[in-house]
Amino acid sequence: MTTGQTQHIPASVRTIREACARLGDSPLTENGLREHVWTLFSRVLERDSEIYLANHSLGRPLDVLGDDLAEFADLWYRELDGAWEHESGWMAEREAYRARMARLIGCARPDAIVPKTAAGQGLRAVLNGLPARTPRVLATRGEFDSIDFILKTYHDRGRAEVSWTEPGPDGLYVPDELIRAVQATPEPFDLLVVSAVYFSTGQVLEGLPELIRAARARGTLVLVDHYHSAGVVPVGFDASGADFGIGGNYKYTRGGPGCCWLAVHERHLRGESDPMPEADAVRPIDTGWFAKERMFEYARDAVRTAPGGDGWLESTPPIVTYYQARSGLELTLALGVDRLRAYSLEQQRLLTELLAARGVRTWDHHPRGAYVLVPVVDGFGAAQSLKAAGVNVDARPVGGTDRECVRLCPGILNSAEELERAAGIVGRVLGGV
Repeated sequence: MTTGQTQHIPASVRTIREACARLGDSPLTENGLREHVWTLFSRVLERDSEIYLANHSLGRPLDVLGDDLAEFADLWYRELDGAWEHESGWMAEREAYRARMARLIGCARPDAIVPKTAAGQGLRAVLNGLPARTPRVLATRGEFDSIDFILKTYHDRGRAEVSWTEPGPDGLYVPDELIRAVQATPEPFDLLVVSAVYFSTGQVLEGLPELIRAARARGTLVLVDHYHSAGVVPVGFDASGADFGIGGNYKYTRGGPGCCWLAVHERHLRGESDPMPEADAVRPIDTGWFAKERMFEYARDAVRTAPGGDGWLESTPPIVTYYQARSGLELTLALGVDRLRAYSLEQQRLLTELLAARGVRTWDHHPRGAYVLVPVVDGFGAAQSLKAAGVNVDARPVGGTDRECVRLCPGILNSAEELERAAGIVGRVLGGV
């Protein structure tokens, strides 16, 4: 939005903010959510054929998502190419998305949020921008499949030299051991890749700020995967000191596929008057005309990237994803991550107790993210059996071990009565696993 323009507040945003304001500032309760928030989800709540406990996978969309997508299309129909620069048009929505994400993860500069279509795209942008031709990377065995696969591909093709840290026998990571791995080699690693919350176990990596400080003290840059933390646990990106963060809106912020982001610490952002970056600086190579300093001049005689996070942009973006993500991000921000976290932990406690009463053993490690884990022998088979019985869940192998777990994630649309029925079905299908 340019100076002097009146801020445009979409009708969908007003609807969400007004509904959440009626909740007040007190802790979230089922009755309050049922009265004021469930009404925003009438379409998905009509779908009562199953108990949905895969909220950690694909987040359930709000009713107003359809209105937001229609707004994107209406601008296209009405303005054609003018939709880009309309005062409440496509570029304005891109900046609104960046501002919402910056608020969510504790980033002072909205332009430091670089929209991507996948978290892995953010990882590749960092890997390709490192000054070392063959960067030395340290990662854990617990990173998400896409991140893991990209790192292994770079290693196999000789584009990176990747070392891996293993979890403990229980599948969990100890920050002190990760610090020792960072410090163990004579030459520092160029990049450390870790998760704030591990996708297969839900482990919240305690001691992450200390790990980041230890890595940076050796000259190692740090990339943190926040896909299972943003919107679930408070994230202080700036305060953590991490160089980069990646994540997306598919899960907890209900933004659907194709809407992800890379966060770049301001130390890696070029200023308005900065000269070309030093030879040892991180310089984005995954680029395009949206990253040019003056993109609409079509100058061809020099490579000058835009200042700030815009210098990390690429080619023409899929604008519709910003509209996809609008309602879920607005709801998350309006409810507040602290309140959502407290409500999630209470739901997990209740579900764990209900499962225990039916002889179902859970993996009750702490702290963890948003879901309850049930150890099983055949994760895929267990998830399929539960879905056939009316409980939608998933399962994942625990990286670095031979363990598998079913993941059950209660959310703000799950009632206590629904969790009790789900526990009964899990007990009947899985027995005393």
